[in-house]
Amino acid sequence: MSRLRLPGVRDSGQEATTESPKPLEEQVIVITGASSGIGLTTARMAADRGARVVLAARSEDALREATDGIEDEGGDAEYVVADVGDREDVREIARVAEDEYGGFDTWINGAAVSIYGTLEDVPAEEMREQFDTNVWGVLYGSLEAAAHLRERGGTIINIGSIVSDRAIMLQGSYSASKHAVKAFTDTLRMELEDEGAPITVTLVKPAAIDTPYPEHAKNYMDDAATVPAPVYAPETVARAILHAAEHPQRDVTVGGGGKQFSLLGQYAPSLMDTLMKTVFGPQQRKDEPPRPDAENGLEDSSGDLEERGGYEGHVAESSLYTRLRQRGRTPGGAVLGLGLAGILYAGYRALRGEER
Repeated sequence: MSRLRLPGVRDSGQEATTESPKPLEEQVIVITGASSGIGLTTARMAADRGARVVLAARSEDALREATDGIEDEGGDAEYVVADVGDREDVREIARVAEDEYGGFDTWINGAAVSIYGTLEDVPAEEMREQFDTNVWGVLYGSLEAAAHLRERGGTIINIGSIVSDRAIMLQGSYSASKHAVKAFTDTLRMELEDEGAPITVTLVKPAAIDTPYPEHAKNYMDDAATVPAPVYAPETVARAILHAAEHPQRDVTVGGGGKQFSLLGQYAPSLMDTLMKTVFGPQQRKDEPPRPDAENGLEDSSGDLEERGGYEGHVAESSLYTRLRQRGRTPGGAVLGLGLAGILYAGYRALRGEER
């Protein structure tokens, strides 16, 4: 099969087949982790734009309510109760998509669970459980999707994080899992390209997002958990994901602040270590005690159907950096430089004791 570079793919290095992805309104899209946060936002947005969606998560009550809501708005949706850490459950997701819609065009691996605490405080057994969802769930989903898409073509989108590039304190096991997601995604992409499979593989790396992520986390800190600024709305990620479903690309970071975080970690790692201890570590703690015996996603499924979390600071509703990046434009050094300067200034203030 002949191959060419598609607009929007050239800069990122992702190759695609001569057949472009279908318009979103003609696609069937599978979304794991669809009962809250980014997954739920993406499912609703995709259905609103005409896609048929298959929602997967562990909570049947939440999935049924989400599916009913989409259909009440004129959309077309099915759901599958599944734990992505179980390969047979993942296979069932694909079977339902085949039975209901004759297959799927885009598969989004979005399920993940979070843990806050130092590596010494978090039980190793719970880190293993976290990897079952965050890593093995992505692996099972990607391999199942690839098996179904080899003949018809399509897109696999894995949700990583800016901590796929640079680990963050107090979320060490989560950072490790997202590093693994990036490595697996990059390897899968190369292998599919090498065999000439008509499948695009995209890694989406969100910055801090205002979802119920901290509320659903298992928390071993003495304080309630939150996310460090800058924080973006879940719609910024959903738009990036759905753009990638129509326009092949290798990867995209959601949020200019997240890109600056990654760049500083790459080019000034020692400085980033200092900022982590003085800025980003403290910013993950709220000045209030943790909720006693709070439910968490590691042990229980989420059934709250909440897209947003309880972040108390400013939430950016869009990202100019991400929009430019997905249009094939690379923001100038001056733009990123200003952001890096802001991070450095925050670190300077923290070192002088002007911030907690």
